[in-house]
Amino acid sequence: MQSTIPSSSTLAQQPSRSVAESLPGRIAIAFAATIFVAACAHVSIPLPFTPVPLTLQNFAVLLVGLMLGPVAGFSAMALYLAEGAMGMPVFNPNAAGGLLQLLGPTGGYLLSYPFVAALAGWAFRSLRLKSLYGRAAVAGTLATLLLFACGSLWIAQVMHLSASAVWTMSVAPFLPGEIVKIAAAAGLAASIRSLRQA
Repeated sequence: MQSTIPSSSTLAQQPSRSVAESLPGRIAIAFAATIFVAACAHVSIPLPFTPVPLTLQNFAVLLVGLMLGPVAGFSAMALYLAEGAMGMPVFNPNAAGGLLQLLGPTGGYLLSYPFVAALAGWAFRSLRLKSLYGRAAVAGTLATLLLFACGSLWIAQVMHLSASAVWTMSVAPFLPGEIVKIAAAAGLAASIRSLRQA
């Protein structure tokens, strides 16, 4: 009778399953992503003319999406919103927190995060550009456009603002900073991907 127990050489030839591919590993990575976004959310400068603060939060969401991909990025940001809704101190500390913050003037930005991360991750993997940085930068730009669209439409409805007021309060002041955030997130994502492929 032939033995069905694999030999040590056969086991050595089988690729080992990485921690990141296991369910506990994915859960740990998702929690780590929420901690990263929360830390960046606390780097925040309130502005007197708008309820939208200057923050590193958007940079973190882009980087999470670029690094984790569409499914894991979406899941991590959905977990982040759930943590915030339960009252955990993961949102910008200069606002109400909890469900009140999700339903407040900046709620559109927050609620878009899972979709923003998913779009960034999907575009980074799907675009047919030779340059990793170019792919990441275009993916980050597309995701940021979605972020601004959701945030602006939400704040317009909640605060009953005109188009010009929305532009002044939630778009124009943040464009220079968003360009820097996209460039930084794209650079980090491209560098890390290059190291992994080396």
